[in-house]
Amino acid sequence: MKLQLKRPLCVFDLETTGVQITKDRIVQIAIIKINPDGSELEYNEIVNPEMEIPQEICEIHGITNEMAKQARTLGELAPAIMEFIGDADLAGFNSNKFDIPVLVEELIRVGVDADFSNKAFVDIQNIFHKMEQRTLSAACLFYTGKPMENAHNALFDTRVTWEVLKAQLERYEQLEPDINFLSNFSRNSNFEMVDYAGRLAKNENGETIYNFGKHKGKTIQQVNANEPGYYGWMLEADFTNHTKLCLRKEMEKIKLEKEQKKQEDLSNQMNSLANKFNTK
Repeated sequence: MKLQLKRPLCVFDLETTGVQITKDRIVQIAIIKINPDGSELEYNEIVNPEMEIPQEICEIHGITNEMAKQARTLGELAPAIMEFIGDADLAGFNSNKFDIPVLVEELIRVGVDADFSNKAFVDIQNIFHKMEQRTLSAACLFYTGKPMENAHNALFDTRVTWEVLKAQLERYEQLEPDINFLSNFSRNSNFEMVDYAGRLAKNENGETIYNFGKHKGKTIQQVNANEPGYYGWMLEADFTNHTKLCLRKEMEKIKLEKEQKKQEDLSNQMNSLANKFNTK
């Protein structure tokens, strides 16, 4: 195996009730865990989304409402999923924009602390788009020479995604077989993302900025000073729970720094007065 792993890599794919990160639910999760010694483990579960799956979505991935109702909920499966992932890094096809934000959102919804901040994310689609500009089906044919059949089954898509990544490493000499390199290469932005949905990012100075809309590129602190109501709007609008959590943490940090600055100024004033008194 050309890929050099320092810790396990979980290649995964989700099938869902739709494509809205904040509203739709997982109906299937499949993971292939590749260990540093090259051995592989599989995890594959149908998930009860606790909501109706639209018929047109059922026709895409083949999971019916009857099948889903007989399955366990994500709340029941979450401990096993988190244990299976463990300290592994994560990889998928369009996973940075969809699968990772959806998984984190769903885990938060069922009360699980989904802190993946110490993990590298490798998005095979971004590597593919930078190299060839194709879809997963085309990637499968292009890199492996095999047509992709049975698409939109999470385990099959996961297997194809893993095969494509291995083929990419064989094809492109500039791709280093290192997860951190691949994670950086497959990012779709020059900025480091703060939240998994990509609404918040770090600028070149390490400051947290808004990464969308009318305030794109402005720091949270700048916007809060000029338009304090924007923060409240973000918390009430249809953004992911993880985005709101990160924004709250940033605001708490800003308030703490502001309070510390007040205390420093007060201390400096007191010292100045004391020095004047002592001088007299």
